[in-house]
Amino acid sequence: MPRRSRLFVSGQAQHVIQRGNNRGAIFFEDSDRRFYLDWLGEALADQGCALHAYVLMTNHVHLLITSDRQEAIPKALQSLGRRYVRYVNRTYGRTGTLWEGRYKSTILDSERYVLACHRYIEASPVRAFMVAEAGDHSWSSYHHNAGGRADALLSEHPVYAALGTTAGERQNAYRKLFAEGLDSELVSEIQDATNRGWVPGSERFRKEIEAVVSRRLEPPRRGRPPKVRDSLEVNGGEQYPLM
Repeated sequence: MPRRSRLFVSGQAQHVIQRGNNRGAIFFEDSDRRFYLDWLGEALADQGCALHAYVLMTNHVHLLITSDRQEAIPKALQSLGRRYVRYVNRTYGRTGTLWEGRYKSTILDSERYVLACHRYIEASPVRAFMVAEAGDHSWSSYHHNAGGRADALLSEHPVYAALGTTAGERQNAYRKLFAEGLDSELVSEIQDATNRGWVPGSERFRKEIEAVVSRRLEPPRRGRPPKVRDSLEVNGGEQYPLM
């Protein structure tokens, strides 16, 4: 059966998850993370993509990206993925694949989900019990979006920019939103939509996207919850819920 084409609407933000093969680690040292981010920035710039939020976990990454061209995000991630795999294999004397097949992604309704996805991404280390607070994790966009730390990788999404007229106002408003957290239903909705390729959002938004991509995007019926072993993140020998 041919694979379904990826959802794409020009200028609409996408939440992307890319995982390590068999849930294995993709980062082993801080130097790996620095190389990955440097090459991520180059790949996105080459394809004209804008990055709004990110987090590097132990065995996967979350990215929030906007592009005007359908092929831009796949090309950027393919180029980055190949370059990073070559580096890891050479550095650690390994062979074979590093990634778990295709990355997962979905389109986001800006009105409700873009800022929610910002917080979902940046709170991943907290949900995984890696840190107590998002600011304790060094490898995410939280330090820019909430704290104002310069980050050349990032372009502020218009919904984020609307939080205030100055950088300080935007950061303060974002910190207040972050402190409110996300309810478990919204977290599950973002996870499920990204992993299973449907579109979260209002009925109106979903219908608009269906008209553009010419296919139905009904949320799937809920089945059994995933087995515990399928939702673990390995970090330094410990096991954490995978978010």
